[in-house]
Amino acid sequence: MDLLTKYRTAATGSAARFFRIKEQAVKSVFFCTALFAVVVISFILLFLLRDGYSIFETVGIPAFLFGMSWTPTAMEPAYGIFPLIVGTIFVTFGAMVFAVPLSLGCAIYISEIASPRVKSILKPATELLAGIPSVVYGFFGLIVLTTLIREVFNLPTGETWLAGSILLGIMALPTIISVSEDAISSVPHEFREGSLAVGATKWETISRVIVPAALSGIAAAIILGIGRAIGETMAVLMVTGNAAILPDPIWNVLSPIRTLTGTLGIEMGEVSIGSDHYHALFGVAVVLLIITLIVNLSAVRILNYLNEGRTAPKTSKKSFLSPKARDKLRTILTCVLAAAGAVILCVIAPLWISLPLIAAALLWYFYGRQRITRYQSEKIAFGLLVTASVIVIAILVFILQDIVINGLPALSWEFLTQPPSDLGRAGGIFPAIIGTLYLVCGAILIALPIGVGAAVYLVEYTREGPITRLIRTGVDLLNGTPSIVFGLFAFSFIVIYLNVGVSLLAGQITLALMVLPTIIRTTEESLKSIPQSLREGSLALGATRWQTIKSVVLPPAVPGIITGAILSLGRAAGETAPIMFTAVVFSSRFLPTSVFQPVMALPYHLFILATNIPGASVNKYGTALVLLIFVVGIYSVAILVRNHYAKKIRG
Repeated sequence: MDLLTKYRTAATGSAARFFRIKEQAVKSVFFCTALFAVVVISFILLFLLRDGYSIFETVGIPAFLFGMSWTPTAMEPAYGIFPLIVGTIFVTFGAMVFAVPLSLGCAIYISEIASPRVKSILKPATELLAGIPSVVYGFFGLIVLTTLIREVFNLPTGETWLAGSILLGIMALPTIISVSEDAISSVPHEFREGSLAVGATKWETISRVIVPAALSGIAAAIILGIGRAIGETMAVLMVTGNAAILPDPIWNVLSPIRTLTGTLGIEMGEVSIGSDHYHALFGVAVVLLIITLIVNLSAVRILNYLNEGRTAPKTSKKSFLSPKARDKLRTILTCVLAAAGAVILCVIAPLWISLPLIAAALLWYFYGRQRITRYQSEKIAFGLLVTASVIVIAILVFILQDIVINGLPALSWEFLTQPPSDLGRAGGIFPAIIGTLYLVCGAILIALPIGVGAAVYLVEYTREGPITRLIRTGVDLLNGTPSIVFGLFAFSFIVIYLNVGVSLLAGQITLALMVLPTIIRTTEESLKSIPQSLREGSLALGATRWQTIKSVVLPPAVPGIITGAILSLGRAAGETAPIMFTAVVFSSRFLPTSVFQPVMALPYHLFILATNIPGASVNKYGTALVLLIFVVGIYSVAILVRNHYAKKIRG
């Protein structure tokens, strides 16, 4: 009997040791996946600096940053990127002038005024704006917007600063609308009820109570919109004219302009590896990365303050902005919006029309508004909010109808199943469709296990501390990295350093790194939505932490994880810049037989057709329509999945 007891005790001890080793091994694997984002962003910085350091040493940092001439292919090359920095700032400022008033108006309307039925239409519509690939925006801008600007202003070309700003403004709309609407909706209902109870109108409540309370979130939304605009490559490359000059005069919005991202997109594919020009382009990428990281981390910091303020006790957390600071910020924001309206009016209307209208607005502000009753002011304000929302929907409808109407004639069985011929003017896009599927499916297969593992570690295995903050910072930095920077890093590290070459595998890895933050974020939110009581009940019954995660936590979180994977598929399918130098060729009659061969892809095929192949109008629109259906279809599925499970949870 003693021997049997000893045997059972030894067996139990061995089993316990086995489970402890297994738990530690699982935790270590999850920790490695969580640390992966930090490793990736470190490698990006390392390889950009490695290839960009030479130009800083040769030219000097002041001369590189503030030099007035960018002529790297001249007899006497000049590597001054000041015109590129100014071009990036100008086109981004113009985009915000266009986007901020429309976005805030639409966000306020969705959150505070729209009926549930209208909201159920308007919110998915703005999300679909985010789902349109940037190369499709660029194609629309190149064919429609630049033509309109050229004809209206009687210019030799419509590829201008104005075209880039309008297009980037449209692309920034969904980001600013979504974050602003979340910030406005999160204002406690007590604020609304208290204001209405003391006799304020609904508009006075919105303008003087709700919007000031949500001002930090609105500021974060605008900063994120700025980051979105600064990091965009394909759209600005296709519509801004790409002249590395300062506008003359400096406020001439009808001048061509060039941005940092546009320079990388244009010149990287033709540069000689190891030359000063090559190193200068990596220097440009370093500057671009630093700018975008500062902008995006500023927005993340503000949003983190807001989130902490919502979860912390009322008395334990100071407000991010003091009342005096909020008043100043509101005054500045009002002035910026007024100036933005004046600039837009001066641009789109002749001076003999715009100047009297601006004078009338000033007279009304200083003398006329006191004569208008509170309820008349409310009607005017609500009318403006509805107008902003209608404009946003009209933009979406206009873009979609142009591509659908002109693209439908190209669609046929042969177009979808045949390879291209005559440089894409004839034949089909079958290799591009399959190549796109290969790229996005491979990217998800790589990114999904790493992203889910990282999210599991952050939610289930650790509390907030230095390591967690480091990992989250790495994820935030990775999320804010422009897509063209991912392309340059992959070209330097995967294609050249690892000698993988331009190939399907290099493209899949690049896209996987790009969508990794999306998967981590969506999985985190899904895991956090699982009640803590389920975990405690499982642990109380004797299950290990890994058994609890595997059997209790992950199954109900699967819908959210699937949604994140679908969103990542859509983003990866619509990207052009990351695969330009790593994975794609313009035309191929055959599918790849190995992951080490290059592929065709729909976004790159459309870019080359639109910018380099004359006489391919029908196939351009057909390719744009197929890409749009592919990406928007993926995003629509994600929205449906999210709404379906949201209804089940509410039910």
